Amino acid sequence: MRLLFLGDVVGRAGRIAVSERLPALRERWKLDLVVINGENAAGGFGITEAIYDDLLNAGCDAVTLGNHAFDQREALVFSERAERLVRPVNFPTGTPGRGATMVEARNGAQVLVVNVMGNVFMGTSLDDPFRKIDAELEACPLGQGADAVVVDFHAEATSEKQAFGHFLDGRASLVIGTHTHTPTADHRILPGGTAYMSDAGMCGAYDGVLGMKKDEPIHRFLTKLPSGRFEPAEGEGTLSGLAVEIDGRGLATKCAPVRVGGVLSEAIPEFWER
Repeated sequence: MRLLFLGDVVGRAGRIAVSERLPALRERWKLDLVVINGENAAGGFGITEAIYDDLLNAGCDAVTLGNHAFDQREALVFSERAERLVRPVNFPTGTPGRGATMVEARNGAQVLVVNVMGNVFMGTSLDDPFRKIDAELEACPLGQGADAVVVDFHAEATSEKQAFGHFLDGRASLVIGTHTHTPTADHRILPGGTAYMSDAGMCGAYDGVLGMKKDEPIHRFLTKLPSGRFEPAEGEGTLSGLAVEIDGRGLATKCAPVRVGGVLSEAIPEFWER
Protein backbone atom coordinates (compact mmCIF):
# COMPACT_ATOMS: atom_id res chain seq x y z
CA MET A 1 0.00 0.00 0.00
CA ARG A 2 1.21 3.49 -0.87
CA LEU A 3 0.52 6.08 1.82
CA LEU A 4 1.18 9.82 1.73
CA PHE A 5 0.91 11.81 4.95
CA LEU A 6 0.96 15.61 4.68
CA GLY A 7 1.69 17.94 7.61
CA ASP A 8 -0.37 20.82 8.99
CA VAL A 9 -2.16 22.82 6.29
CA VAL A 10 -1.66 26.50 7.19
CA GLY A 11 -3.93 29.14 5.69
CA ARG A 12 -4.67 29.88 2.06
CA ALA A 13 -1.14 29.12 0.84
CA GLY A 14 -1.36 25.63 2.28
CA ARG A 15 -4.83 25.02 0.93
CA ILE A 16 -3.79 26.13 -2.56
CA ALA A 17 -0.71 23.90 -2.43
CA VAL A 18 -2.91 20.92 -1.62
CA SER A 19 -5.65 21.67 -4.14
CA GLU A 20 -3.22 22.40 -6.99
CA ARG A 21 -0.67 19.64 -6.38
CA LEU A 22 -2.27 16.70 -4.60
CA PRO A 23 -4.63 15.47 -7.37
CA ALA A 24 -1.74 15.09 -9.83
CA LEU A 25 0.55 13.50 -7.22
CA ARG A 26 -2.16 11.04 -6.26
CA GLU A 27 -2.37 9.78 -9.81
CA ARG A 28 1.35 10.06 -10.58
CA TRP A 29 2.34 8.01 -7.52
CA LYS A 30 -0.73 5.76 -7.60
CA LEU A 31 -1.46 6.51 -3.97
CA ASP A 32 -3.76 4.20 -2.04
CA LEU A 33 -4.25 6.52 0.93
CA VAL A 34 -3.68 10.20 1.75
CA VAL A 35 -3.94 11.61 5.27
CA ILE A 36 -3.58 15.34 5.97
CA ASN A 37 -3.41 17.34 9.20
CA GLY A 38 -5.83 20.25 8.70
CA GLU A 39 -5.92 21.96 12.08
CA ASN A 40 -4.49 25.28 10.83
CA ALA A 41 -6.28 25.38 7.49
CA ALA A 42 -8.75 28.18 8.30
CA GLY A 43 -6.66 31.34 8.50
CA GLY A 44 -4.07 29.46 10.54
CA PHE A 45 -6.51 28.50 13.29
CA GLY A 46 -8.85 25.52 13.04
CA ILE A 47 -10.90 24.15 10.16
CA THR A 48 -14.31 24.79 8.61
CA GLU A 49 -16.65 22.31 6.97
CA ALA A 50 -16.08 23.89 3.56
CA ILE A 51 -12.30 23.49 3.92
CA TYR A 52 -12.72 19.92 5.14
CA ASP A 53 -14.79 19.16 2.02
CA ASP A 54 -12.19 20.86 -0.20
CA LEU A 55 -9.41 18.66 1.24
CA LEU A 56 -11.44 15.53 0.58
CA ASN A 57 -12.22 16.70 -2.95
CA ALA A 58 -8.50 17.28 -3.58
CA GLY A 59 -7.81 13.61 -2.88
CA CYS A 60 -7.46 13.35 0.89
CA ASP A 61 -8.96 10.30 2.65
CA ALA A 62 -8.79 11.47 6.27
CA VAL A 63 -8.10 14.79 8.02
CA THR A 64 -6.45 14.91 11.44
CA LEU A 65 -6.44 17.85 13.85
CA GLY A 66 -4.74 18.97 17.09
CA ASN A 67 -4.85 21.73 19.69
CA HIS A 68 -6.65 24.12 17.30
CA ALA A 69 -9.34 21.55 16.49
CA PHE A 70 -12.23 23.73 17.66
CA ASP A 71 -10.91 27.24 17.07
CA GLN A 72 -13.64 27.60 14.45
CA ARG A 73 -16.87 27.23 16.41
CA GLU A 74 -18.65 25.46 13.58
CA ALA A 75 -16.27 22.52 14.09
CA LEU A 76 -18.09 21.76 17.34
CA VAL A 77 -21.11 20.87 15.21
CA PHE A 78 -19.92 19.55 11.87
CA SER A 79 -17.24 17.30 13.40
CA GLU A 80 -20.07 15.05 14.60
CA ARG A 81 -21.09 14.22 11.04
CA ALA A 82 -17.66 14.42 9.39
CA GLU A 83 -16.71 10.74 9.51
CA ARG A 84 -13.20 11.27 8.13
CA LEU A 85 -12.31 14.18 10.44
CA VAL A 86 -10.27 13.04 13.46
CA ARG A 87 -9.54 15.17 16.56
CA PRO A 88 -7.18 14.06 19.35
CA VAL A 89 -8.45 10.84 20.90
CA ASN A 90 -7.27 11.89 24.36
CA PHE A 91 -9.55 14.94 24.55
CA PRO A 92 -11.95 14.67 27.51
CA THR A 93 -14.95 12.34 27.35
CA GLY A 94 -17.84 14.15 25.72
CA THR A 95 -15.74 16.24 23.32
CA PRO A 96 -17.48 16.44 19.92
CA GLY A 97 -16.19 14.36 17.03
CA ARG A 98 -14.09 11.24 17.01
CA GLY A 99 -10.48 10.43 17.87
CA ALA A 100 -10.15 7.55 15.44
CA THR A 101 -11.77 6.46 12.20
CA MET A 102 -11.56 3.52 9.82
CA VAL A 103 -10.89 4.45 6.19
CA GLU A 104 -10.92 2.19 3.16
CA ALA A 105 -7.84 2.73 0.98
CA ARG A 106 -8.03 2.53 -2.80
CA ASN A 107 -6.53 -0.97 -2.70
CA GLY A 108 -9.34 -2.10 -0.39
CA ALA A 109 -7.27 -2.10 2.81
CA GLN A 110 -9.00 -1.06 6.03
CA VAL A 111 -6.87 1.62 7.67
CA LEU A 112 -7.30 2.88 11.22
CA VAL A 113 -6.39 6.58 11.49
CA VAL A 114 -5.83 7.85 15.04
CA ASN A 115 -5.04 11.40 16.20
CA VAL A 116 -3.33 11.80 19.59
CA MET A 117 -2.07 14.95 21.32
CA GLY A 118 1.01 15.19 23.49
CA ASN A 119 1.15 16.79 26.93
CA VAL A 120 4.72 18.15 27.12
CA PHE A 121 4.93 21.94 26.46
CA MET A 122 1.41 21.94 24.96
CA GLY A 123 -0.09 24.26 27.57
CA THR A 124 -2.74 21.76 28.59
CA SER A 125 -3.01 18.38 30.25
CA LEU A 126 -5.08 15.77 28.45
CA ASP A 127 -5.53 12.09 29.15
CA ASP A 128 -2.25 10.16 29.04
CA PRO A 129 -1.52 9.73 25.31
CA PHE A 130 0.40 6.49 25.88
CA ARG A 131 -2.39 4.74 27.78
CA LYS A 132 -5.03 6.15 25.46
CA ILE A 133 -3.38 4.83 22.30
CA ASP A 134 -2.82 1.51 24.07
CA ALA A 135 -6.55 1.17 24.58
CA GLU A 136 -7.30 2.10 20.95
CA LEU A 137 -4.90 -0.48 19.54
CA GLU A 138 -6.05 -3.17 21.94
CA ALA A 139 -9.57 -2.64 20.60
CA CYS A 140 -8.40 -2.60 16.98
CA PRO A 141 -4.97 -4.25 16.66
CA LEU A 142 -2.84 -4.10 13.53
CA GLY A 143 -3.33 -7.19 11.40
CA GLN A 144 -6.59 -8.16 13.10
CA GLY A 145 -8.90 -5.19 13.41
CA ALA A 146 -7.12 -3.14 10.73
CA ASP A 147 -4.86 -3.82 7.75
CA ALA A 148 -2.82 -0.70 8.56
CA VAL A 149 -2.67 1.85 11.39
CA VAL A 150 -1.71 5.52 10.96
CA VAL A 151 -1.07 7.60 14.08
CA ASP A 152 -0.71 11.39 13.96
CA PHE A 153 0.96 12.44 17.23
CA HIS A 154 0.32 16.17 17.56
CA ALA A 155 3.00 17.25 20.03
CA GLU A 156 5.73 19.78 20.72
CA ALA A 157 8.58 17.86 22.37
CA THR A 158 10.73 15.61 20.20
CA SER A 159 11.48 13.48 23.26
CA GLU A 160 7.79 12.73 23.75
CA LYS A 161 7.39 12.05 20.02
CA GLN A 162 10.35 9.67 19.85
CA ALA A 163 9.21 7.80 22.95
CA PHE A 164 5.74 7.51 21.43
CA GLY A 165 7.16 6.10 18.20
CA HIS A 166 9.16 3.43 20.01
CA PHE A 167 6.17 2.66 22.25
CA LEU A 168 4.11 1.82 19.14
CA ASP A 169 6.87 0.15 17.12
CA GLY A 170 5.47 -2.96 15.49
CA ARG A 171 1.89 -2.02 16.41
CA ALA A 172 1.38 0.80 13.90
CA SER A 173 2.26 1.24 10.23
CA LEU A 174 3.18 4.90 10.71
CA VAL A 175 3.71 7.17 13.71
CA ILE A 176 4.26 10.72 12.54
CA GLY A 177 4.57 13.96 14.46
CA THR A 178 2.76 17.18 13.64
CA HIS A 179 2.40 20.61 15.31
CA THR A 180 5.85 22.24 15.00
CA HIS A 181 5.43 23.06 11.27
CA THR A 182 9.09 22.25 10.57
CA PRO A 183 10.06 19.02 8.75
CA THR A 184 12.60 16.91 10.59
CA ALA A 185 15.32 14.77 9.02
CA ASP A 186 14.87 11.69 11.22
CA HIS A 187 12.46 9.73 9.01
CA ARG A 188 13.17 6.01 9.30
CA ILE A 189 11.67 2.59 9.82
CA LEU A 190 11.96 1.50 13.43
CA PRO A 191 13.19 -2.04 14.30
CA GLY A 192 9.66 -3.43 14.62
CA GLY A 193 8.57 -2.14 11.21
CA THR A 194 6.85 1.16 12.06
CA ALA A 195 7.67 4.18 9.88
CA TYR A 196 8.52 7.22 11.98
CA MET A 197 9.22 10.96 11.57
CA SER A 198 9.29 13.48 14.42
CA ASP A 199 7.52 16.16 12.40
CA ALA A 200 6.03 16.12 8.91
CA GLY A 201 6.40 19.88 8.53
CA MET A 202 3.57 21.96 7.15
CA CYS A 203 1.75 22.60 3.90
CA GLY A 204 2.08 26.36 3.73
CA ALA A 205 4.33 29.32 2.97
CA TYR A 206 7.74 28.84 4.61
CA ASP A 207 8.80 32.46 4.04
CA GLY A 208 7.43 33.36 7.46
CA VAL A 209 7.39 32.09 11.04
CA LEU A 210 5.66 28.72 11.29
CA GLY A 211 3.46 29.68 8.38
CA MET A 212 2.59 33.14 9.71
CA LYS A 213 3.68 36.56 8.46
CA LYS A 214 7.01 37.54 10.04
CA ASP A 215 6.38 40.95 11.57
CA GLU A 216 4.05 40.05 14.43
CA PRO A 217 6.08 37.09 15.75
CA ILE A 218 9.29 39.17 15.60
CA HIS A 219 7.57 42.05 17.40
CA ARG A 220 6.41 39.74 20.18
CA PHE A 221 9.88 38.29 20.63
CA LEU A 222 11.36 41.77 20.87
CA THR A 223 8.76 43.38 23.12
CA LYS A 224 6.92 40.47 24.79
CA LEU A 225 3.73 42.29 23.73
CA PRO A 226 1.22 41.70 20.94
CA SER A 227 0.66 44.43 18.37
CA GLY A 228 -1.91 42.60 16.28
CA ARG A 229 -3.14 39.21 15.16
CA PHE A 230 -1.10 36.43 13.62
CA GLU A 231 -1.88 36.19 9.91
CA PRO A 232 -0.90 33.37 7.53
CA ALA A 233 2.15 34.05 5.39
CA GLU A 234 1.64 34.62 1.68
CA GLY A 235 3.48 33.25 -1.33
CA GLU A 236 3.80 29.81 -2.85
CA GLY A 237 3.21 27.05 -0.37
CA THR A 238 5.20 23.84 0.02
CA LEU A 239 3.66 20.41 0.39
CA SER A 240 5.55 18.71 3.23
CA GLY A 241 5.08 15.18 4.47
CA LEU A 242 6.18 11.57 4.31
CA ALA A 243 5.78 8.84 1.71
CA VAL A 244 5.42 5.31 3.09
CA GLU A 245 5.14 1.87 1.51
CA ILE A 246 3.31 -0.70 3.65
CA ASP A 247 3.38 -4.47 3.17
CA GLY A 248 0.69 -7.09 3.63
CA ARG A 249 1.40 -7.33 7.35
CA GLY A 250 0.67 -3.64 7.78
CA LEU A 251 4.32 -2.76 8.44
CA ALA A 252 6.43 -0.19 6.60
CA THR A 253 9.07 -1.29 4.11
CA LYS A 254 10.11 2.12 2.74
CA CYS A 255 9.71 5.77 3.70
CA ALA A 256 10.98 9.07 2.33
CA PRO A 257 10.27 12.77 2.89
CA VAL A 258 8.11 14.74 0.49
CA ARG A 259 8.63 18.45 -0.20
CA VAL A 260 7.10 19.94 -3.33
CA GLY A 261 6.90 23.62 -4.31
CA GLY A 262 7.74 26.79 -2.45
CA VAL A 263 11.13 27.76 -1.02
CA LEU A 264 12.29 24.47 0.50
CA SER A 265 14.55 22.10 -1.41
CA GLU A 266 12.51 19.50 -3.26
CA ALA A 267 12.30 15.96 -1.90
CA ILE A 268 10.64 13.24 -3.96
CA PRO A 269 10.34 9.54 -3.02
CA GLU A 270 12.60 7.88 -5.57
CA PHE A 271 10.97 4.47 -5.04
CA TRP A 272 7.75 5.86 -6.54
CA GLU A 273 9.53 7.53 -9.47
CA ARG A 274 11.18 4.48 -11.01
